[in-house]
Amino acid sequence: MKILFLTPQSPYPPRQGAALRNYHLLYHCASKHEVHLLTCLSPRDQEWPKPGLLKICSRVEGFRQPARPLHSRIVDSLMASSPDMALRLEHDGSHDVLQRMLDEESYDLVQVEGLEMAPYGFQVLSASKDRTTVVFDAHNVEYLLQRRAAQMDARSLKRWHAAGYSLLQWRKLYHYERAFCRAVDGIVSVSEPDRRALSSLAPESPVVKVPNGIDISRYGTEPLPATGPPLLVFTGKMDYRPNVDAMLWFGLKVLPRIRRQLDVKLQIVGMDPHPRLNRLGTDTDVELTGAVEDVVPYIRGASVYLTPMRVGGGTRFKILEALACAKPVVSTSLGVEGIPLRDGEHLLIADDASSFADAVLSLLRDQDAGGEHSRALGRAGRSFVEEHFTWDRILPQLDAFHAQLT
Repeated sequence: MKILFLTPQSPYPPRQGAALRNYHLLYHCASKHEVHLLTCLSPRDQEWPKPGLLKICSRVEGFRQPARPLHSRIVDSLMASSPDMALRLEHDGSHDVLQRMLDEESYDLVQVEGLEMAPYGFQVLSASKDRTTVVFDAHNVEYLLQRRAAQMDARSLKRWHAAGYSLLQWRKLYHYERAFCRAVDGIVSVSEPDRRALSSLAPESPVVKVPNGIDISRYGTEPLPATGPPLLVFTGKMDYRPNVDAMLWFGLKVLPRIRRQLDVKLQIVGMDPHPRLNRLGTDTDVELTGAVEDVVPYIRGASVYLTPMRVGGGTRFKILEALACAKPVVSTSLGVEGIPLRDGEHLLIADDASSFADAVLSLLRDQDAGGEHSRALGRAGRSFVEEHFTWDRILPQLDAFHAQLT
């Protein structure tokens, strides 16, 4: 088959989140099919096209992320019928690039990665002369994510503006996401809860679960030598609203409870730290690293890995990576949503500030006493990922779904 992937950011280098998923999907499909790519380029993508993509894809095209001033986003949020996410990467010149590819090539299948690229998916659906098969890979159920964000932010007077934004977006996203899911030939979800939610949006569309996975060979299990106080580590793209919320909640509500009993250091690892996190950065024992070449050494250096998510969806790479490194993990229930991990066997789960602090403290004290429980959790977590969440176990499900649809 000849397959075109439409991605909302460059899949190379595959460092975090959607880029990791997109890279491995591209790499796998290119081993069996002719793969082409159209992707949106961020300001940091100076070198283009990237050699790492040219080795995989037979054709690579990119377009620059369009500028959208804040005042335009505010007006669109109030006046536009489409959600902000559908306007984020919308640009006439980008549609021209896609149309040229559709005119010059004959694609058997087009896979749309994430709802940001839905405007281009709609273009393929309307432009196809011979009705190319279109598959939507839903990285999240976006209307649910915004609904959760609205409910969370509504609890704080200081966040009512954000709650209002999410309330508006939630309702627009529901209708837009439903329309796109009903238009495509098939939908890929990343978790069982997402699969059920997407099926409810489009009961007639086939939906398959293809969760996020990892290349297990990249993740060593030997801890790095400790050089100071116990280190608590979180990784993620740090302008992403659920990650910002997670670290503010942990840093302001949980970390002080831990420090009343133990001296610890917090390391927040990820690109583009949001200005809201500056209040944590004034603490000399809280480090905001910004972008790093590779998050794995930071995870391996952790005494405890944190996933204090209160908003969001999907299957989180961060927790799979921590488990693959055999790290003891403390997570909220939402942080492991869609991953059948068991509290006390693979990791510790806690949902309020007091119990989250207690769980972290219990692991740190265990490590002071020899670390038997922490190591047992780490071994069980690593085995779980090896059995269920490596790419070689996951991606044959995508092959079968493509074959079913075409």
